[in-house]
Amino acid sequence: MVGVAIGVAIGSVGVLAGGPAYADDGAYGVRTETLQVTATPEPLSGGGSAPVRLDATIYLPVGAPKEPAVLLAHGFGGSKLELDAEARALSRRGYVALAYTARGFGASGGLVHLDAPGFEIADGSRLLDLLARRPEVLLDGPGDPRVGVLGGSYGGGLALQLAGRDRRVDAIVGQITWNDLGQALFPQFEQRAGASPRTPAGTDPVGVPGVFKKAWAGTFFTPRSPLATGGAGGGPIGGAGSTGTAACGRFAAELCTGYQQVAATGRPTQQMYALIGASSPARVLDKITAPTLLVQGEADSLFPLSEADANARGIAANGTPVKVVWFSGGHDGGAGTDAETQQITDLSYAWLARYLRRDGSAPDLSFDVTVPGAAVSSVNGRAVSERRSASGYPGVSAPAASFRPITLAAPPGRPGAQPVLPQPVLAPAGASPAALTTVPGLGGALSGLAEEGAGAGLSAIPGQTAVFESAPLRQEVKVVGGSRITLRVAGTGTDATLFAQLYDVDPAGSAALPAGLVTPIYLPTTAPAGREIAVALPAVVRDVATGHRLRLVVSTTDQAYAMPMEPRQYTVGLAPGAAGALAVPDAAMHAVVSGGARTVLGWALALLLGASAAVGGLSLARRRRRGGPPDPALADVPLAVEGLGKAYGDGFRAVRDLTFRVEPGRVLGLLGPNGAGKTTTLRMLIGLIRPTEGRIRVFGHPVSAGAPVLSRVGAFVEGPGFLPHVSGLRNLELFWAATGRPAADAHLAEALEIAGLRDDVHRRVKTYSQGMRQRLAIAQAMLGLPDLLVLDEPTNGLDPPQIREMREVLTRYAATGRTVVVSSHLLAEVEQTCTHVLVMHAGRLVAEGPVAELVGSATVLAVDVDDPVRAAEVARGVVGAQEVAVTPTGLTLNLVGTPRGDLVRALVAAGISIDKVAPQRGLEEAFLALVGED
Repeated sequence: MVGVAIGVAIGSVGVLAGGPAYADDGAYGVRTETLQVTATPEPLSGGGSAPVRLDATIYLPVGAPKEPAVLLAHGFGGSKLELDAEARALSRRGYVALAYTARGFGASGGLVHLDAPGFEIADGSRLLDLLARRPEVLLDGPGDPRVGVLGGSYGGGLALQLAGRDRRVDAIVGQITWNDLGQALFPQFEQRAGASPRTPAGTDPVGVPGVFKKAWAGTFFTPRSPLATGGAGGGPIGGAGSTGTAACGRFAAELCTGYQQVAATGRPTQQMYALIGASSPARVLDKITAPTLLVQGEADSLFPLSEADANARGIAANGTPVKVVWFSGGHDGGAGTDAETQQITDLSYAWLARYLRRDGSAPDLSFDVTVPGAAVSSVNGRAVSERRSASGYPGVSAPAASFRPITLAAPPGRPGAQPVLPQPVLAPAGASPAALTTVPGLGGALSGLAEEGAGAGLSAIPGQTAVFESAPLRQEVKVVGGSRITLRVAGTGTDATLFAQLYDVDPAGSAALPAGLVTPIYLPTTAPAGREIAVALPAVVRDVATGHRLRLVVSTTDQAYAMPMEPRQYTVGLAPGAAGALAVPDAAMHAVVSGGARTVLGWALALLLGASAAVGGLSLARRRRRGGPPDPALADVPLAVEGLGKAYGDGFRAVRDLTFRVEPGRVLGLLGPNGAGKTTTLRMLIGLIRPTEGRIRVFGHPVSAGAPVLSRVGAFVEGPGFLPHVSGLRNLELFWAATGRPAADAHLAEALEIAGLRDDVHRRVKTYSQGMRQRLAIAQAMLGLPDLLVLDEPTNGLDPPQIREMREVLTRYAATGRTVVVSSHLLAEVEQTCTHVLVMHAGRLVAEGPVAELVGSATVLAVDVDDPVRAAEVARGVVGAQEVAVTPTGLTLNLVGTPRGDLVRALVAAGISIDKVAPQRGLEEAFLALVGED
């Protein structure tokens, strides 16, 4: 069952991960041709060789001139079928896409050699030859196609190796792949003496093969599994030499034999280690000149972040451009979130355009990570994790990574009289019971196995572990990369196998092991007196909160790895010379939000981020700027709109010829029936949609998406959205962190005071009433105390007491000298809250001005007089007076087309004393009259 799940998971993790959602992004139709490509012959055991053909499909953009090409390589156990959607999306964008099934899988012939240079990599060169012969493909020279190679996992290893062995490759996108297959399958995290990492996940292991990753290897070599047999895509083509063996399916004989020996002994033979080492990008990184985008998974026990780190260091050493992205998925975590999928897709397309189309865009070598557990929004009921970015990859395209020292000691009650003295640990006979940290391909789903409650979880078995712990942290630590520690280990056996784990322990004592990751250590020799070893701990991305502790656990067992069968006893302590210091990579990065995630803490954050140019790295800020220079005459005017209009492609005009301005300190109510264009107008005001005509200026500056002046604007549209499981205060803190601006600039206390949330801000949002959520939304929009606040229906769904509270919030905010623009359909509330009103109907402006003046234009009047009957007789003689009726205190009438003063003069001339003349229905009646409603 696990083998089947892994085959599907690995095969489906693509690079662009676009799928059908991106099928219509381009301008071209697609024509396909199925091809049988002659590949490198397969040697026969009795001598000679058998022909091999690869199953391929080429995707051609219909009507395009000669275009660059993209070679798509699938994951282990997959086939060209899983690449179809990506290939079509690329072809619609004008690329010639070639998707193929690697030898040994699906309907292709041959055997699996694990990306060996003489087989799979040689096949890749033959596919480049095919592209060079196609008339549709753009050439850089005779036989040299302009081509990029994209691949995930198994396909990523091919992409890197092919670029290192064939200089015709012009760009690479490699995802969740390896650097050294020997290190990946026999991981060793004891570091060379004196090694000093410069990169976040950099390792420099000693030159001894590490601990056999038996669970993952067994998954690949299980007979008759989709991984071993090549899936269900059909039998091999090519006849003899392609049938494989009963023991290992379609693996080449030397790999099958080598695996069986390793499975029996737990240690690689020299021949096997050399064989898999030859299938490693590490051997050719110094020859790669193609700009490379590396995407690696944070939830990946097969190819951890250290593999991408080594690839980045090796490629960049040549001066080749390298960009690194860490995302929340991986071989244990799948394709990541929808937002990450969109981000990787966008980055991949931009990478191809930059280096294949040579579009002139600036190089992007920034370093991007996802922070699991640090959710900043909820989209369609699913959390969206925070992304952070730095200008470059530390130690490669940016200054070296920085490490923070944190003191560890043995916790109270552990053996050992002093904090750094060794603790005795036992490796039981038969390595049973063994700790369970992760299951290949299911690590993310089984992360609970790596958690401890009051006692030890399955990942740390009592008696088998040495434990060291920090004091509660006095400030948050943002871990990005692998920590370092120096241990002192002694043992009774000839060698030692250990596993190091770093936990995040909350104040209640619950411990979490990020992604279930451990680092194996193999010591070929031990001594009773012990020796010091430097250890690289798992590379992770995690925010360790103030008050939490870091716990280092060194275990003797792990079910996913090969371990000695005879019992062993060790002592493990902290090296005295290091004073128990754990070196933790604490990266300086700023929060970003991808353009694909249009909701961050609901529409509120999307609008604020769309309006804020102070947010570093936002894709919205990268859009084309419009509008020209600022107007000094409007420098003190919060909002000025001139001739604004919005028309859509089908001819519908939502807004037309809209002109108005808003002065400081005003509360402007934007009124109109459904379909009047109110929300469209608000979205244009803050740069979320582009007008088709007219100008918008905020404090004299033209407005477009990402315009710097929009940092002075706060807004939300269509109601708030928050993370329900955290407090209102934490929601606001995450919101502001996503802007990338200094915490001091948030003016959090002032915003909370204006919103009136008081102690409720410390409660979880899921306990809030609707009114509290609306006030929290207002506080969110007020963060940074923007000079202009734009709100769409802030009282929507509130009961009368809550509406009154919201009215007070807006009034208090305007009293600070700032300006508020609010749309609403509650006319009575607008009349009591707003100083000015703008009325729209069918996309047009029909009236604007102070509320008092607009109310004064109402036609139904109530007149209090001393003689109601006589006053009614006089009023009926006034031109335009209609529906005159006597009341106990006077009369009512509808006065149409005649100034109110004419009625007053007629009554006074008749000797009637007037106490009051007032509109009978106020703003509502005026509004209905203006928009022509009964």
